[in-house]
Amino acid sequence: MLLFHPCDADVSTVGHYDPPYTPTACFGDDPLQFPSSFLFTAAGEGIWDNGAACGRQYWVRCISADRPKTCNRAQLAQVRIVDWAVSAVSRSSLDRATIVLSKTAFEAIANPSASSVNVKFVQVWSDQDDTWEAKQSKVGF
Repeated sequence: MLLFHPCDADVSTVGHYDPPYTPTACFGDDPLQFPSSFLFTAAGEGIWDNGAACGRQYWVRCISADRPKTCNRAQLAQVRIVDWAVSAVSRSSLDRATIVLSKTAFEAIANPSASSVNVKFVQVWSDQDDTWEAKQSKVGF
């Protein structure tokens, strides 16, 4: 069961970053910190919470961009925070972003040629019902 309401989603502009990704502020050089899907993110100041954000997961959906047809609106990506954007080894494509997505995560929701997109995002409180259809109906984006 998911423990949030669709209106709990936040809206922000996100960027992306490329490898190398280690060491990270959350888990150092541990290779097991990265999900096998490579859908992960570095947290910006808005959600970093003095490191308490490490390991949190969010659903992210692209909602708009400067150029038409940049977003893949049919895609909802679940990402895990593994780093702090301010101290990440690689530079973000967007300064002061709330979320900086890994290259793979960004490509899942948007055209990779874009430097940033606007997203809705919500923290994942439970992954028991993680089918795409359940996410669609319960997240409400």
